[in-house]
Amino acid sequence: MIEIMIDLQGGGKAPLYDKIYKHIRNEIADGRILKGEKLPSTRLLARNLAVSRSTVELAYDQLLAEGYIEAEPCRGFFVCDVAELYRLGVRNPSGSEKEKPQPRECWKVDFSPYAVDTADFPYNAWRKINRNILLDDSEELLLAGDGQGEYELRSAIAGYLHQARGVNCKASDIIVGAGNEYLEILLSQLLPPHQSVLMENPGYPQAYRTFCNVGYRVMGVAAGSMGEEEARRHNPDLIYIMPSHQFPVGTVMPLGRRLELMKWASEAENRYLIEDDHDSEYRYRGKPIPSLQSNDRQGKVVYLGTFSKSIAPSLRISYMVLPPKLMEQYRSRCGFYSTTVPRMQQEILREFIQTGQFERHLNKMRGIYRGRHDFLLGELKKCSWVRHVSGEHAGLHLLVQADTALSEEEVCRLAAERGVRVSGISQYRFGDPVEKTQEERFPVLLLGYGKLGEQEIRQGVELIGEVIEGYCSHRTLHSLQSP
Repeated sequence: MIEIMIDLQGGGKAPLYDKIYKHIRNEIADGRILKGEKLPSTRLLARNLAVSRSTVELAYDQLLAEGYIEAEPCRGFFVCDVAELYRLGVRNPSGSEKEKPQPRECWKVDFSPYAVDTADFPYNAWRKINRNILLDDSEELLLAGDGQGEYELRSAIAGYLHQARGVNCKASDIIVGAGNEYLEILLSQLLPPHQSVLMENPGYPQAYRTFCNVGYRVMGVAAGSMGEEEARRHNPDLIYIMPSHQFPVGTVMPLGRRLELMKWASEAENRYLIEDDHDSEYRYRGKPIPSLQSNDRQGKVVYLGTFSKSIAPSLRISYMVLPPKLMEQYRSRCGFYSTTVPRMQQEILREFIQTGQFERHLNKMRGIYRGRHDFLLGELKKCSWVRHVSGEHAGLHLLVQADTALSEEEVCRLAAERGVRVSGISQYRFGDPVEKTQEERFPVLLLGYGKLGEQEIRQGVELIGEVIEGYCSHRTLHSLQSP
């Protein structure tokens, strides 16, 4: 049962029952009270609003008469499905059309490249750590804490990064923040204004939008082509790269190009490479690719990482490793900032890492994701419409080039009509449209498998195949019938 708070002071001299009726009606119309929700009893709502019960009964009677709610004997009042009412249009007090509430999206199969498995989250271990921390009754947890992030957590992150990614850092080099976007905004305050940044295109849209929002001039180079030649041609202040697993293309930057970019960055004082170590935890063939920062000897790499894919997106804990000069800038300019991550969350994560739970969870998820990766590859190999698959053996999605005359937009739209959510690679391009080569005219789809079971993967691939093969059959039939 929901709680309802209503301001009965406003609304002029209208009767109290009418104010209650209109408030609940508008809440239902705007989608803030959903179909099936139970309303408070007339006695309870009357007590909460300090009005007579008969006043609430009059309001409910009006809602019943107009079909907004229904009464179930011995159970109470429940909100009806009012979609049909709002196809006619409901007007707000100013007389303008009120936008119809959008229904929640419900997909048969969601191939989102951002989705992660939540069913296998270690709830018991996380709950136990949470309970134990609260049992300590530590008053320190209620204090603001270190704006850079708690030292013990930063020490745990430094140890993990050195062991797993070869990152050379100490706790004092790390800043903990609520998401990569926040850390990128923070970084912009440590650098001179009006910076230019070079990114691979297509690329990570959140980073592109964040750089635009802080006033950077963003330039693009073709994904997989970033190197010294492109750096010298565009001459940016910053280069943003995902060298271990580029999103969305999935390429790995060769060591030679990494060293070239390091050399380029070392030639000017305020040049830096921003390394976003996206999806680096999940690699299914060969050895893990060392981070770019592990080869940095000149203090030119800013390293970004997050626990969103390795633990859960809702955790909202990311980290940034700064070279010495930028850390000095942070302490002098931004050292007074409060942390953006609750201290309780930091303490739970520290314990999760230090007790080995994080490593066990990662190993388990690598096995689960590898199985889904291999199963999706196997299903795609059976499909005649698949021209090429790339980006495999790492991350949580594959790129699939489809053999069809349909555009990416048409494939995605027709798939959505069948209940399949899928995106095309053009959705991750930025800047002005570029002329496509003949090969690039074929749609390239991103198929994320992080949250999907084998049955969903098979169903999704089959439904996309129906879209593409159905179009081909229709086109062939039409050509045969033409004179």
